[in-house]
Amino acid sequence: MKVLIIGAGVAGLGIGWRLLQAGCSVTILERAQPGGGASWAAAGMLAVTAELEDAAEPERALALRASALWPGFAAELEAASGRSVFLNQGGALLLAGDAAKLEVMRARAEGELRIVDAGEARALVPLLGESPDLNRGGLWSPHEAHVDNRALTEALAVAFLKAGGTLLPNEGAVAIEQGTVLTPYGRYQGDAILVAAGAWSGLLDQIPIVPVKGEVIALTPPPGAALPVPVVWGEHVYCVPRPHVGLLLVGATVEEAGFDTSPTQAGCDHLRACAEKLIPSLKDWALSDHWAGLRPKSPDGLPLLGQTATAGLFVAGGQYRNGILFTPAIAAEMADLILGKTQVIPAFDPRRFLGRFA
Repeated sequence: MKVLIIGAGVAGLGIGWRLLQAGCSVTILERAQPGGGASWAAAGMLAVTAELEDAAEPERALALRASALWPGFAAELEAASGRSVFLNQGGALLLAGDAAKLEVMRARAEGELRIVDAGEARALVPLLGESPDLNRGGLWSPHEAHVDNRALTEALAVAFLKAGGTLLPNEGAVAIEQGTVLTPYGRYQGDAILVAAGAWSGLLDQIPIVPVKGEVIALTPPPGAALPVPVVWGEHVYCVPRPHVGLLLVGATVEEAGFDTSPTQAGCDHLRACAEKLIPSLKDWALSDHWAGLRPKSPDGLPLLGQTATAGLFVAGGQYRNGILFTPAIAAEMADLILGKTQVIPAFDPRRFLGRFA
């Protein structure tokens, strides 16, 4: 079976890798460079607890499945690529901020998740200041993880190529016609076509995905200062340690601004101000980097995973804030769908929307 994939982010590369392992011939067409979109701009959190507080049950189930797959997926990928993805299971601390939020957290505190008071929170993260978000304590998830998403993309690209895949950068798809993908430079045919182009998926075949801009900053500690061990959520931001490069990532803004990926001073100032409320000593940390990326969002906020109304045309998109987390589950799910080994999950069926997908 010959499969064409549009998009070389973590979704396209992961699905392509799994299809190659199943014996398919796979070519990926990438509009720019592999991993240059949301896969590059993310903070790498596998945030089952924090990001899915209000998630619908099908999305929560997908997240839990992905989370369970991650340790084995990371080990397999590192062995196949010879590259580390820096999987870090240092936990996550979610500060409540107010009494209502704390009650919601209490309802979720089961299994290894537990409520901590302000003193316990400060013991977990000694850098915390006197933020109002700290006063009521929060929820502690001891094994919540994160990866280096840029290292992940590189590892997936290497594994894909080593498995015999063809990866064509700077080959942007402009149209799909009867089993053929058209680019400015050529025509590519396949038995199946998968659109996994992130925020740019909405430019192809009426796929209902829009870009949502997010900005992130990276801070470097001064000599003698240590990074926090867990990920910390509070004051409307998250702080993600990257110990292998000595950085603390702080994100993220949310803005519908079309395809604009320009970092803004307002975005930087907002993130820094919120982070300093949470951890006052960050005022002495140096700003090392600042970037923006585009999250792919569907009209109902749920992923699009499956075949469209056009036979042989599939889409894997709309992961919004959880693309890195979902990577191993979507790779397995979409490979099986394309190979006819499983049925689409109704909540994620691309045909749930009007227009071409009705």
